[in-house]
Amino acid sequence: MTSDVLPVTGETDDAPTPLADDASCGGSVEPVERTRLTDRKRQAIVDAAIAEFREHGFEVANMDRIAARAQVSKRTVYNHFPGKDALFDAILERLWAATEAQVKLAYRADRPLREQLLMLIEQKLAMSDDPQFLDLARVLIAEAIHAPQRAREMLCRLGGREEGLTVWIRAAMADGRLRSSDPVFAAAQLQALVKGFAFWPQITMGQPPLDAAQQRQVADASADMFLRSHAVEGKT
Repeated sequence: MTSDVLPVTGETDDAPTPLADDASCGGSVEPVERTRLTDRKRQAIVDAAIAEFREHGFEVANMDRIAARAQVSKRTVYNHFPGKDALFDAILERLWAATEAQVKLAYRADRPLREQLLMLIEQKLAMSDDPQFLDLARVLIAEAIHAPQRAREMLCRLGGREEGLTVWIRAAMADGRLRSSDPVFAAAQLQALVKGFAFWPQITMGQPPLDAAQQRQVADASADMFLRSHAVEGKT
């Protein structure tokens, strides 16, 4: 896989500007403001890369077009990301961060399992209503199909992380309320039940998000099927 890389030399439009601490120098550029501007530029570049990769694919994606979409100079793009590989990694990190932020629920030993499980499933269903999340997923899935080696590398980089649902299932197993088994496998089972209705149809066939009644139906059925298979009798 090729990587569009430009050597960074000399002064750039993002080069650090000396900050004047002495009020007699006529004021200074606030470090916080500079950081915010840099973060906004970085966010705009990643947003542009998502659109570019989705429209053209990774191999054909062009850094000039990404710079134009982000309304920054090409040099600014390379100041933040040395090439398309780094941009793709940033997209992966954003997708993972979105998943972690939206699917997070601490296991509670004093609360019914089904109640907690429904909350987790509802959080996952809400993600299928998020256009930015679906755009991120489409970009990454398309690249995984075209470049399986890249998909394996992504999984290796994320291998040490556990998604919120897996963490919850592991805790419920440790508490003796779910049968002891592989929590990663159990989480994948539940993911498949939910995503078969509220992710893959939207990603692959352009179907609209589920309405509230459909989400309730999927959540109830998925929770009940999971608990029938994994819950310890009398401890739900």
